[in-house]
Amino acid sequence: MKKIKVATVFSGIGAFEFALKRLKIPNEIIFACDNGGRIIDYDYDKEIQIVKSLKNPLEKKKYVDELYKSNTRRHNFVKDSFLANYSMDENKFYEDIRLLDGNDFTDQVDILVGGSPCQSFSSVGYKKGLEDARGTLFFDFIRLINEIKPRIFIYENVRGIKNHDHGNTWEIMSGLFKDTGYKITSKLLNAKDFGVPQNRARMFVIGIKDQNDFSLDNINIDLKYKMQDFLIDHCSFGNFTYDKSGELVIHNNPGEIGSRYYLSEKIKKYVLKSGTKSFYQKPVINKEIARTILSTMGNCHRAGIDNYVDHDGQIRMLSEREALRLMGFTDDFRVVVSVAQMYKQAGNSIVVDVLIGIVRELFNQNIL
Repeated sequence: MKKIKVATVFSGIGAFEFALKRLKIPNEIIFACDNGGRIIDYDYDKEIQIVKSLKNPLEKKKYVDELYKSNTRRHNFVKDSFLANYSMDENKFYEDIRLLDGNDFTDQVDILVGGSPCQSFSSVGYKKGLEDARGTLFFDFIRLINEIKPRIFIYENVRGIKNHDHGNTWEIMSGLFKDTGYKITSKLLNAKDFGVPQNRARMFVIGIKDQNDFSLDNINIDLKYKMQDFLIDHCSFGNFTYDKSGELVIHNNPGEIGSRYYLSEKIKKYVLKSGTKSFYQKPVINKEIARTILSTMGNCHRAGIDNYVDHDGQIRMLSEREALRLMGFTDDFRVVVSVAQMYKQAGNSIVVDVLIGIVRELFNQNIL
């Protein structure tokens, strides 16, 4: 099989790259880009002109790396996780989408994947086109589509994006997607419809360059697992894997979870409260389909939204490895960051199995 050339922005821990790994699809990572949540102040107009004046992608990357190094002491832990799990030259990992020149990669990418944060757009609607979106990270995703000209792009965002700012945000986004000239398909997809017991609905937009029709209507599969099947209590580390077709395989080999994950009586009393008048959620534990995995897991939220479970009469939170499992990352995913960082990175990721479903349909419909 010919290698698929992949580029990702807001790359996180590489959900798309891991989907290709599980499917055993040969691929080459042209570049990845993620600043690891580090925010620095700079004069965009000045810096982008400097970047564009440099001779090649490596010089541009090194300049932006130095810009971050001189403006923040915070470390890019996302980069650590990505490079530990995928075969890619570190010089292909970029820090800042706004300063990434897509013209360096024109016609070199088969699939571009990313999902920008939800930011406010002008309430004017789509009347100003790009001017309404300029200054947002979504604009940079559109810019990269137009500069790189990938065969296919996949975009992901939160389910509420269609109603954000009274629908104005989605109006602008839809118009900008249409203006790329790609054939656009969009749909709300939920992880629980792709074999993963997590109630996580996200909006996906797929663009096809050659105008081929593409449908997302028939890609869901039956849910045969419960959240409890993903727990270390049921499946010890190393026994959560996948078969030759990429399907999850869970071996019933009970393991032990560390004491740090169990709640003290004081914490248990707090987290199982129903909340306040402004935020009420029924305190239910041991759910068979997990609530949405959060980037703030580990902070002991109220009302069970951290997906609490009990074991031998004690209540505990999910471990970071279990959070990864519920995002579709099998036990061969290497954890090289702290517990807190891994919770955050897992919660910010895309569910691998949803991307697997999309990739399979791209093949089934002869797009790839």
